[in-house]
Amino acid sequence: MQIPEIDHLVFVSSDLEAGMDHIERLLGVRPAPGGRHPDFGTHNALLGLGPGRYLEVLAPDPSLDPPPRGRLTDVWGARSTGLFTWVARSEDIDTLAAGCPSPLGSIDPCTRLKPDGTWLSWRLSDPFVGRLGGPIPFLIDWGDSPHPADTAPPAGTLTRLSVHHPESERIERILESLSIAVPVTRATQPGVRAEIRTVDGRVVMLE
Repeated sequence: MQIPEIDHLVFVSSDLEAGMDHIERLLGVRPAPGGRHPDFGTHNALLGLGPGRYLEVLAPDPSLDPPPRGRLTDVWGARSTGLFTWVARSEDIDTLAAGCPSPLGSIDPCTRLKPDGTWLSWRLSDPFVGRLGGPIPFLIDWGDSPHPADTAPPAGTLTRLSVHHPESERIERILESLSIAVPVTRATQPGVRAEIRTVDGRVVMLE
């Protein structure tokens, strides 16, 4: 079984342009528009964080009708701007999800309509299920699709990722079942924290 790797971080904002502005102020590089997710009612913008890793700024897309289950960001309850969750990459996401003690939902095909009019496709564990406030990643398999980090503007390198949650031991057990080694600490609220070394050499904490 392929051990999962950190694929990308999900930074949520109520407005995409505002989220892009926020990240540009922090990291010194403006995220590039990524496209629209009709299945989730969202759109995004991206920055590269090293080979095979990127930062996604995700926001509701008011031009899209809400999908049957609601807009993804609304279902998450992510009302404020900040780093909300993350995504782990593997070619064996079906096996990983089946062995996880916390339900991750079905593995389904997903798509994004890019600004150039082409579609990007991948397989993903259900992002509407199993977040536990953000520390548990959803699982992604890009298959034969090009990885978004290859074309996203480089903003630096992800040097550390950690998560925190009131039920830290439960989170540790779930991550261990997924063969994911990410530091977990106990905290009053769930969350994700990332350390990024920017292209100009600064170390920025994103949370």
